[in-house]
Amino acid sequence: MDIQTGLLIGFAILAAGLAMLLIMRRNPQNEALPNILSQLERSQTEIATRMAALTQAQATERGELQRTLNERLEQVTQSVHTNLRQTNETTGKSLSALNERLGVIDAAQKEISALSGQVVGLQQILDNKQARGSFGETRLNDLVQDALPRDAYSFQHQLSNGKRADCLILLPNPPGSIVVDSKFPLESYQAMRNAETSTDLKKATDQLARDTLKHARDIADRYIIPGETADAALMFLPSESVFSELHLSLPDAIQKCREMRVYPVSPNTMWLTLNTVRAIMRDVEMHQKASLIQKEVRVLMEDVGRLGDRVDSLRRHFGQAEKDILDIETSSRKISSRGEKISNAELENKSETASLDFTPK
Repeated sequence: MDIQTGLLIGFAILAAGLAMLLIMRRNPQNEALPNILSQLERSQTEIATRMAALTQAQATERGELQRTLNERLEQVTQSVHTNLRQTNETTGKSLSALNERLGVIDAAQKEISALSGQVVGLQQILDNKQARGSFGETRLNDLVQDALPRDAYSFQHQLSNGKRADCLILLPNPPGSIVVDSKFPLESYQAMRNAETSTDLKKATDQLARDTLKHARDIADRYIIPGETADAALMFLPSESVFSELHLSLPDAIQKCREMRVYPVSPNTMWLTLNTVRAIMRDVEMHQKASLIQKEVRVLMEDVGRLGDRVDSLRRHFGQAEKDILDIETSSRKISSRGEKISNAELENKSETASLDFTPK
């Protein structure tokens, strides 16, 4: 029996008792009053018993509920502690990773700041024409020094007309030594990139074409000398962007440069050109060595021919010597035979002389 059912039964009995009291008040002379009182007393006793049982059951259920609550509370506490510990560990790892990322970001920020300073410095250099020219020459020199042997080029080479070339690549004829001159039409290129209207863009594009053709004409007039240099020259543009923009936006200007036998090159195409030049030099060197080897082989064959002649002469000498030796042996045998005959003749004469008696009788 649960607590609610017990309470309902108690209330029902109490209601019955109250009803009996009302009846007694209305009819005090009722003969059934003792029975009613006795029944009421039993009901009260039963109510007290039930209330005691109900109180005991309620206390038991309260204890069970308290135990269950304590267990649940302990489980929740342990779970909360576990979750807090895991959360702390995860948070610690996340904070550590965050600190590392912040360190990387800070280092990257420093590098970006340094790079920004370098970009600003480079921009300041490029804004000055003289410094910009030095920049182009330095980049050209680095490429040439990295690609070619030391005896294959000459920097600031003075030609017979008194002009100095930024670089002269020394090649045998043909094609002859090639002049490379550094040019950097930066102002017109920047104006072209910063143009906001089509009119400004056309104006800047035309200016870039004029600057490029002027540089090509100067190179053709100064550095292409018949009999001294090759019949073509290279215009080194130290910026890939300028080189690409010229080929994309001004193909006619590039064609006119080629007609003047001046060929624009960028750092990448210059590197490829230098590798080609190095291959040509290696091929020339191999041909030179092959010619030297052929010359030495011809001399060697002449020596072999003379050696054959001398061997034949020696063979003839050996044949004559052998014949002379045979003749000498023949003469020796004849001399020996004659000597034996003379020796035998002398012995015979001695024997005959001994047999004569010269004693007087």
